[in-house]
Amino acid sequence: MVPEWYTKSINSMSMKKLIVGNWKMNLNMQEASLYLHKLTNMVPAQRTIEVVIAPTMLTLQSLSTQINRRRFKLAAQNCYWRDSGAYTGEVPAAHLRGIADYAIIGHSERRYLFAESDKETRAKVQAAMRNHIQPILCIGETASERANNETNDVLHDQLLGGLANLTADELNRLVVAYEPVWAIGTGDNATPDDVKQAVKIIRRHIGQLFGAAPAKEVRVLYGGSVNKDNASSYLRTEGVDGLLIGGASLDAHQFTEIIEQAYKLEGGREA
Repeated sequence: MVPEWYTKSINSMSMKKLIVGNWKMNLNMQEASLYLHKLTNMVPAQRTIEVVIAPTMLTLQSLSTQINRRRFKLAAQNCYWRDSGAYTGEVPAAHLRGIADYAIIGHSERRYLFAESDKETRAKVQAAMRNHIQPILCIGETASERANNETNDVLHDQLLGGLANLTADELNRLVVAYEPVWAIGTGDNATPDDVKQAVKIIRRHIGQLFGAAPAKEVRVLYGGSVNKDNASSYLRTEGVDGLLIGGASLDAHQFTEIIEQAYKLEGGREA
């Protein structure tokens, strides 16, 4: 049973632009605390967009006691699908409940460095849902898959693998992030048109699975070597509802500038 407060919270956020900073394996507890303090002073209070930071698992608990959730939200970079058991080193979604608002699931580094399968990704999406955490499902093709014109098939398979068994109502509590592996840290950035075409494919496949209305309403982010110089062009791209930012989010000044760009595109600040 989904609590009423959770449903209301999701509905209030579902139409906002979403800016997510993925710190990956960077910033220890002291550095993370100082960063959050700096970001709080630099970013004005507003209601027009949603800003999320994803620290390491170790610093997540610490920041949860410091963060002002009316200003920022927290995301876990990963989670395990079992709620408890003999799984040494894993952190279950059940332990993140009440700490993380979001969980990044199926990130390309999880898929290609740790051989995470679509089956595992699907189980993590369901675990996050079960524990009232919004999944950010990451999908995207490699350079070789792109060269072989397999983008459509890859996105279809990763969406089907990650979203199987979800209902249209549950889809409202999920975010999809398109992160082409070939554009991450390679210097070969995706163009806004590349992103536009990929987002069309994503929404088409979601429409085939869940219907036209959910496909239109689900938030789709772009992530792939995003920085202050290209963020605005991606935010202006048709069908893009926000950004998943890696390295640039480690620089509070650059991350703030990207947030400012999103504010302006949404009509300015609203205290």
